[in-house]
Amino acid sequence: MHCREGRAAARAERDSLGRVTEHASTAFERGTDGPKVILAGVDGSESSLRAAAYAAGLARRQNALLALVYVQPVMAAGASLGAPVAEATGEIAEEIVAEIRASAERLKGIFEVRWQFHTFRGDPYAGLVSAADELKADAVVVGASERAGHRLVGSVAVRLVKAGRWPVTVVP
Repeated sequence: MHCREGRAAARAERDSLGRVTEHASTAFERGTDGPKVILAGVDGSESSLRAAAYAAGLARRQNALLALVYVQPVMAAGASLGAPVAEATGEIAEEIVAEIRASAERLKGIFEVRWQFHTFRGDPYAGLVSAADELKADAVVVGASERAGHRLVGSVAVRLVKAGRWPVTVVP
């Protein structure tokens, strides 16, 4: 009998007039039952591929969807000079997805994870933010920048962390 009363007391409380009220939250809270979507930013660099592998492990353990996102940079200067920029970035996206498919095939039966590949166009930071919003990501995983200039200006990873909208993991 005490157990039942104890449980009821934990769910119920008295308001200022002495009435018993129960609290049951029906509102959706992102990430409260573990992540459902883990987004990993990939660009073909070694650190981004390590980030994708780390995110795949998280997704497998959490039974979450792994959303791999490549943001095709828009190079206005090259495009204005007539360079086939869209073709080049499209080829990079095709190479990345082919590498991911090959890795997934090698691990089939050993390491199962649900995944999707998405491409967006634009600035890498803005593209990852748009992707995370559109895909309702619960967590974002990116590789550490390999460019020296980003220590001064700030990398995509640092900007994502500063945005404070999702848990962000930066993989070296």
